[in-house]
Amino acid sequence: MQKRNMTCIVCPVGCRMEVEVDDDGRVTGVKNNACARGKKYADTEITNPQRTLTSTVRIDGAAESFLPVRTAEPISKGRLSDAMAVIRALRVSAPVSMGDALANFDGVDIIACKTTDTRTQ
Repeated sequence: MQKRNMTCIVCPVGCRMEVEVDDDGRVTGVKNNACARGKKYADTEITNPQRTLTSTVRIDGAAESFLPVRTAEPISKGRLSDAMAVIRALRVSAPVSMGDALANFDGVDIIACKTTDTRTQ
């Protein structure tokens, strides 16, 4: 049995939790969390950490050369580099609206974070 300390990032409280993990890597207990969301966060962070990926893609026909994008949902931390390969290969054309799905990675949309009109001469 191991004990790990972590800070919950689910809400602004930032509980400093003590997490007990068994020899198989399963969370068996969480202390010092103010709410149930802390236990869920600890379990996910220990067993399958996930992150929302933010980046930029090339855009043609717009005043800017790059468009900010992100994954619509968190993806497995171990797959971030694979998702970046998809993003690096992506090139879109204006106009694009914020929230538009531009590609998909493992069932999670990569969406535009900005509305961009076509370039005016």
